[in-house]
Amino acid sequence: MKITFKFLFFIISFSKVAVAQDQNFSQFYELPLLRNPALAGLYKGDVQATAAFRSQWQAVTTPYVTQALGLEMKFAANQNSDNYFAIGTQFTNDIAGDSKFGKTQILPVLTFHKALSDEKDSYLSLGFMGGVVQQRFDATALTFDDQFINGNYSSTNPTKQTFTNSNVTYVDASVGLVFSSTFADEIKYYIGGAMFHVNRPKVAFNAANDIKLNNKLMINAGLGAPTSDYDKLIVYADYFKQGGNSQMQGGLMYKHDLIRQGDEETVSLSVGSFLRWNDAVIPMIKLDYYKFGVGVTYDVNISKLSAASQFRGGYEVTMSYRNFLNFRNTSADKTRCPVNF
Repeated sequence: MKITFKFLFFIISFSKVAVAQDQNFSQFYELPLLRNPALAGLYKGDVQATAAFRSQWQAVTTPYVTQALGLEMKFAANQNSDNYFAIGTQFTNDIAGDSKFGKTQILPVLTFHKALSDEKDSYLSLGFMGGVVQQRFDATALTFDDQFINGNYSSTNPTKQTFTNSNVTYVDASVGLVFSSTFADEIKYYIGGAMFHVNRPKVAFNAANDIKLNNKLMINAGLGAPTSDYDKLIVYADYFKQGGNSQMQGGLMYKHDLIRQGDEETVSLSVGSFLRWNDAVIPMIKLDYYKFGVGVTYDVNISKLSAASQFRGGYEVTMSYRNFLNFRNTSADKTRCPVNF
């Protein structure tokens, strides 16, 4: 039987949907809503926007391209409380292989941050995320064994393979909880957990197949510790388990302030490295220029595919913006500074 790589890649991609694998970014720390809905609003400012672009596996096949945009805004619960709300939306879009197998998500988020102490920045945060997901593939781009005649392929050769549906839309929901605090005055940290796909939506292209998206359990942690007046060590880590598969990722970065004009006006450079266990080593560099940030990573593949890929995984670029707003309910005046690395 002769089946082209296009079809094989489609089968692999479809199998990933069946066992419920999600997108994952190397700069996962820049996309908090994909880690845990309760992480929305854990930054210093009123608004935050982060865009990400990722391209991988171009050394092996048609690149697998993923894009994301996260928007967050927070505001005080009232004028006499350190409690605050955060709202936002997470957009993602990915496309894989010649079959253009892809998924687009629009996921609004609502998070409430409850202050636990009058003496230090300690919060318990509960977040909810849910929205619409659309996934699809291009059936016309697939080739099948019965289109080969005497070893020769022609797109005009008929095939018995038919697809009644190449597009499916469903609703997806997630929930998360995070505890954030400080110790030794300057060291900030958080730890939390989230359950994604709590409603286990059906994702099969054929309605007769009862294929549901598996729940994903995710545990998150982060820590920021100053090492001098201008330097800081930052650590991030995630563990997630979904559909019988599990993954760990984490690492550290060293941040140095190049220019500081007050607490809000800084220019800083961060360098570091992350590890996605049994998959990739990920060096990173990031420049924060006042309200803007640009981060770059490259995956050095160390998985079983390293020989075929020649250790090349893919690159990823993020761009971010963070600022305070000039209105009477700004979090700058109504809440204490939450965990902010």
